[in-house]
Amino acid sequence: MIKIFADKLLPVMLVLLSLPLFFCGNAGAAENQNALPRVVVLAVGGTIAGSGDTAARTTEYKAGVLPVSQIIKSVPGINKIAVVTGEQIANIDSAHMTNEIMLKLARRINALLKDNQADGIVVTHGTDTLEETAYFLNLVIRSDRPVVLTGSMRPATALSADGQLNLYNAVVLAASYEARGKGVLVAINEKIHGARDVTKTHTTNVDTFRSPESGSLGFILNGEVHFLNATVKRHTAGSEFSTETIRKLPRVDILYGHANDSGDLAEASLKAGARGIVIAGAGDGGIFPETYAALKKARKKGVIIVRSTHVGSGYVAPCADDEKDEFLTSQTLNPQKARILLMLALTKTKNLKLIRRMFSEY
Repeated sequence: MIKIFADKLLPVMLVLLSLPLFFCGNAGAAENQNALPRVVVLAVGGTIAGSGDTAARTTEYKAGVLPVSQIIKSVPGINKIAVVTGEQIANIDSAHMTNEIMLKLARRINALLKDNQADGIVVTHGTDTLEETAYFLNLVIRSDRPVVLTGSMRPATALSADGQLNLYNAVVLAASYEARGKGVLVAINEKIHGARDVTKTHTTNVDTFRSPESGSLGFILNGEVHFLNATVKRHTAGSEFSTETIRKLPRVDILYGHANDSGDLAEASLKAGARGIVIAGAGDGGIFPETYAALKKARKKGVIIVRSTHVGSGYVAPCADDEKDEFLTSQTLNPQKARILLMLALTKTKNLKLIRRMFSEY
């Protein structure tokens, strides 16, 4: 009797056991069909949107000409990586970048990510000020989802134009789960850089972007993301800065130090209403005596002074005079990034001790 019951029950059990496998398989297939991440490309112009007179021309072209829709459409296979849409934030030569455009861009990114309208963001940007916008976004984007900046050194009309591959790789990176939580990234010339440390090092070469102190974070090859390092400084979701309460960024000027300098520009900066001055000094942030005297005068009137360097890399070390004269140092931030951080710091406080802490943490 037991044997007869078992013989009848066994086929039924086998059928029931097969049902979950059947449904799971179909559910997975259906999910995979709709699994492409959503990447929004926000365009602000630059060489990647540029056009020249001839295919051989890689300088003296018109930047910020092509619309974002045309740039996206020009990249073969990009819609196989993600569901890609585009928005035009601006269409300028990045040498014309303003604080207002940076704020507009940051607010749009935060809105897209907060409202779950994108899994990743790509910003197409001119290379001249790309590192500044990248670092600004690194400090004010309040999400761990990928935000990736890219651009090109050659206009779209040039032979061996680099924009298409750079945009393709940027979308790959923005669509990658591995890129989450790593801060704002720059994808260019097949390399991945962190926003804090990357800088443009050559006027025309496609391999212009380097991270002198930290090195690149990884690379993208054949549509695959490979991370080797990570940024350890505070950024994005862990940052204390926010654009929500900022109407206008305070004025911070950069002065370029040199032999036989004078205090005239520091005095002019003070008179123009600067709330902060970054001095790109010689070597380890050395400052000409007349300039130093003018900067001390500015500090006594409440202006925050940050010693940086016009050398391409290195740590600007604090010294005894900094403590006495209430100067800060940029540490490994270059002058243009020290300016970005100081602007944001001044939206929160004038306290020298607190701003010194920010330069240490970010």
